[in-house]
Parts: sequence; structure tokens; C-alpha cells
Amino acid sequence: MPEGDALHRAARRLQALVGDEVEVETPHPRAAVKQLAPVLDGRRLERVEAIGKNLLLHFEDGVVLRSHLRMKGRWRVLPRDAEVFGLPWLVLRGERYQGVLFGGPVLELDRGVVRRLGPDILAEPPDLAGMLERLRRVEGSASVGDALLDQRLVAGIGNMWKAECLWAAEVSPWSALAEVTDEQLRSTLEQAHVLMRGRLNGARPAHRVYRRVGRACPRCGTPIRSWPQGDGARMAYWCPACQPSEHEPAPRP
Repeated sequence: MPEGDALHRAARRLQALVGDEVEVETPHPRAAVKQLAPVLDGRRLERVEAIGKNLLLHFEDGVVLRSHLRMKGRWRVLPRDAEVFGLPWLVLRGERYQGVLFGGPVLELDRGVVRRLGPDILAEPPDLAGMLERLRRVEGSASVGDALLDQRLVAGIGNMWKAECLWAAEVSPWSALAEVTDEQLRSTLEQAHVLMRGRLNGARPAHRVYRRVGRACPRCGTPIRSWPQGDGARMAYWCPACQPSEHEPAPRP
């Protein structure tokens, strides 16, 4: 799933259309039934912003379009007259460029969803105090790994960066929130911000634990483990030596 840094990169690319009165098409039938083109066509795109995993396109007269990419969605910015293949969900055609959304199943006029999100991990500076406050409202038995993926608490972190920031902070994804200190939570959030900001600005950091099950931990050499976590059974990755927790699942026989 595209994480917060991917949405911020998309927002940067779409700045090429800001200020244009855009022609709007919704070629994909699942997008066409939403009747977005009649609302948006001919409106000026005033600004584009990313908040967590959401992309918000602000049009004149206060109209806001929300895009969430889920697992496979992607935004491309092409020259205005470039041929577009397939059935994109949305085409915004400006004076010189066109923004094209492929595979973005969440596409709707925003009705306040974003206001219910937690602070954006990629904000400059990040609201670490606000994130900590929200995390501490959660039942103490909840795991840190699950809490970091809850967009109502912290917006923008997905499964990959969850694994990497917890490893960097030496906190287990299986630790209960009640067992983790504020200092450890703050360190985890700071690591997430630094890693994701670095990726947004062009760095290509190597994965330390994500999808490296069975390989040696770069810090101590212990084999990396993985196990499904949470209601969504998203795969957690961690080093059992660097990130110990009494709550982690028993190794497979």
C-alpha cells in the first residue's frame, strides 16, 4: 500500500496543475458513477496537499476531492497531449499537463474524513506531542504495531515504515502500549518521521527488517522474524533479540 511519503510525492507532481482551470474526465465506469466530472469540470485547481495517506485536491468555491490509493493506486503527471492508455479513474487536463489517476478506488468529494485523522507524520515539524496524546488514549493492552497503523492516531505510517521505525527505535511491534515509555514512543515516531522524510526527499534507505524474514539483523545478527498482526493480518517484521517482547508469538516449529 502506498504510504504517506508516496502521497506527498504525488502532491508535489500535481503542483504542475495548480492554477489551471481543468478539464475533467472519469473514464473508468466505477469512477463515472460517482458523477465527479460534472462537479469538477472547468473549476480552477487551487492547491494540492497530502495528509497521511490521503491526497486532497482543493478546487475553487471550496470543493475538495479526496483520493486514497489503497493497495495499487497511482497518480501520474503527463504532458497535456500525451496519450493515456487503459481506463484511468480520473483525468485532470490543464493548460500544459494532465494528472491521471490509475487504480484509485477511493475517490470522493471530501466530507470531513481528513479532520478525523491524527497528526501527519510528515509534517514539518511533526506534532509529536499530539501523536503521543492520542496514543495514550488507546487501551493500554493494544500493541504498538497496531496503534501505529491506526490513521486516527498517527496519519501516514504504513506497514513498511511501521516495521522500520520500530526496529530503529528498538521497540517490539508486539509490546503493549502500557509497557512502552513515552521516550520509546517518541523515539519511534521520530524515526518514522526521519525515515519517511528522507525517502520523500530522494533517499533510498535499505530495508533493515521489512520483508527480510530469516536474514540476519543488521544490528545483532539474529534472524529476522515475521508474523501476521492485527485484525487485518498485516505482516509484522522484527528482530527478537533487539526488539524483545513477552507478547510476541512463539516461533514456528
